[in-house]
Amino acid sequence: MAALAAVSLVSAATGCKDKAPEVAALKVEGTTLTAGGTPVSWHGVSFGWHNIWPRFYNAGALSTLRNDWGCSIFRASIGTDGHARIDNPDCHYGYIQEPGFALECLYALIDEAVRTGSYIIVDWHSHNLYTDEAVEFFTRVARRYKGVPNVIYELFNEPVCDSFEREASYADLGNEEAMKAYWKQLKDYAAKVIAAISAEDPSEPLILMGCPSWDQRIDLPAQDPIEGYANLMYTVHFYAATHGQWLRDRCDFALAKGLPLFISECAACEASGDGPMDDAEWQAWTSWADSRGVSLMAWSISDKAETCSMLFPTSTSEGPWDSLKPWGETVKAWIK
Repeated sequence: MAALAAVSLVSAATGCKDKAPEVAALKVEGTTLTAGGTPVSWHGVSFGWHNIWPRFYNAGALSTLRNDWGCSIFRASIGTDGHARIDNPDCHYGYIQEPGFALECLYALIDEAVRTGSYIIVDWHSHNLYTDEAVEFFTRVARRYKGVPNVIYELFNEPVCDSFEREASYADLGNEEAMKAYWKQLKDYAAKVIAAISAEDPSEPLILMGCPSWDQRIDLPAQDPIEGYANLMYTVHFYAATHGQWLRDRCDFALAKGLPLFISECAACEASGDGPMDDAEWQAWTSWADSRGVSLMAWSISDKAETCSMLFPTSTSEGPWDSLKPWGETVKAWIK
């Protein structure tokens, strides 16, 4: 029987305790996600990289999305390293270089999600494998939120391939044996991070794990799944103008193998995050996911000059947002 939990939040300003709304613990049953025994699938929103857009990592922004958009699940994308600085040289470093700042941003969103009875995904937003650093990060977060069913752990945003890890190249993307070997590395990584979370939180929180080639090689875990932890789902990412029926077919293959899927990042534009939106392909994806009970998290709450950023540079940090970019309008209507 799924447990319900209430969390007492202490206001730093007043010292008063408020009982947060109860949410049902999440449990994977076959390929279905359930909350308190009831199947659930969500239309949710992902915040952009915390180190590029920290101004949106606040209670007001989350509450605007909750109250105005009707969103009840969020994703906090905690950048891990300096990768984001390639295109954004003035932004913060990630958790590895600035852990205190990253946790400050993350905790602001988690605490507000708990206060409002929302679910939130803690996303280790990386393209590189950092085992020791991930273990440290998830240990700290799981210790703070032990037994809080609102919190979901996403262990690795978008693994790419082994050559990317070693040489920043994509030489082995087309090498099937190399990709299988890379997935085995990711399985070892996942086992260590899951063990760290479980050591702090024996309540078996929901855990999500990525797969190679930017979360598109879902066939690899379908044929060689992680063992030893039952409350686990696997992430797929799509950008509708780039990823079409071929990726939905791959997802159907994984589901047929009994692999539970969670789409933790998606948009209607190209995989670059820019370019035109493919509305027909977006509709094909959302219809596919809804028919199979697969959750979708739209990317992203950010203000970059690109298609998939939902807000303008002139948008307030906390909301409400009277004016949205076209993708933001699409997502707001889709959530409601």
